[in-house]
Amino acid sequence: MKRWSRRARPGGEALQSLVDGLAEELGRSVVLDDPLVRMICTSRHFGDEDPVRVRTLLQGIADDEAIRYVLAQGVARWTGPGVLPGRDDLGLRPRYCVPIRERGHLLGILMVVAAKPLTPADTEAIDRAARAVAAEMYAERLASDADEERTRRLVHHLVGSEVTLRWAAHRCLLDEGLLPAGPHAVVTGVAVAGQRGPSGHVSVALRGALEPFRRTRTARGLAAVDQDRAVLVQVFETEPTDEDLDLQSRGIVRSLRTFLDADAVPLVGVGGRRTGLADAWISHDQARVALRAARRLPRLEGIGDWERLGEYAVLLQLPDSALDGALLPKPLRRLLDGGGNARLEETLRCFLENAGSVPRTAEALEVHRTSLYYRLRRIQDITGLDLDDGAHRLVLHLGLRLWDLLQEPGEGHRP
Repeated sequence: MKRWSRRARPGGEALQSLVDGLAEELGRSVVLDDPLVRMICTSRHFGDEDPVRVRTLLQGIADDEAIRYVLAQGVARWTGPGVLPGRDDLGLRPRYCVPIRERGHLLGILMVVAAKPLTPADTEAIDRAARAVAAEMYAERLASDADEERTRRLVHHLVGSEVTLRWAAHRCLLDEGLLPAGPHAVVTGVAVAGQRGPSGHVSVALRGALEPFRRTRTARGLAAVDQDRAVLVQVFETEPTDEDLDLQSRGIVRSLRTFLDADAVPLVGVGGRRTGLADAWISHDQARVALRAARRLPRLEGIGDWERLGEYAVLLQLPDSALDGALLPKPLRRLLDGGGNARLEETLRCFLENAGSVPRTAEALEVHRTSLYYRLRRIQDITGLDLDDGAHRLVLHLGLRLWDLLQEPGEGHRP
């Protein structure tokens, strides 16, 4: 029999001892996971291992599909022990699960492989171990909460508007070696909308999703989490490319979709690339604009990047109260309100984005030039504007960009 085991994280020897002791008493495999079903520590095998357990030990983390399955069963909401049904297609045997709670906080999930039924003596032993684990984890939680609160405060001061606090936080982060001074600083904002899960689960998911980016091969970072939103400050050794940051953003979104309900909408906004930590506040302000873009432009698929927003970066400086239909130029409103004009709107967009070039527009739309000229005349008749006039084209182009920002996700460009 293979005797694979995974030792506890540093400082978790007490938890490892409790898990090992329970496993030996039961003669069953036991694992302690955090609230996101990521392994904290585990016992050796007892011949009851399944593919999910083996893969978790080899990889250090369960597959996303297995994590989603466990969380979808509502384990994070359970107030007492229960049996998690097995899934043959996942290679998962049934687990007896005990949510580890203390003073209203979900600290973790104790799981026992239940390939064969548990006896009353077994469940009594599990209950005793769970109480001891809860006490140990709560003590750890109190210590880590103090550190996390201090980090959160420093990050918020670093990117805040108060100059004195900003410089004090900057000096503290450098003096304590929490972040290097440079040479390349980037701030990423993350938010979650639509989550209907238990209170506090979003902040736990945000911490879990951002944790891998606190230290990477090329960057050091710190994260500040506040309920349903977070700020990640990173300092890179070499300037990150757009592709690097896009890959990171997609990783954050993917993790949040794994940890949260299907209704949750993760949003990421990446700020501009600055030359040092002292200018992280500028990147933060830009990240907030990029986050608004991610929320308002469905085509961005939840990820906005300041460096690639173009004219939207200017328009999104407007407050939400100003972004309404009243901003749309009347000529464009006449075109949008004219039922059945979706084809004319598409034509106008393509014409403007091709700098008014008829040959390129006809090629892009795959229409004959005669048909294109007809459509352009119709657009001029409806709007009352001259498409040969640069100022008139600017009015229409700007209006279409505003129209994009006024759409609800999934609406497309319907008036």
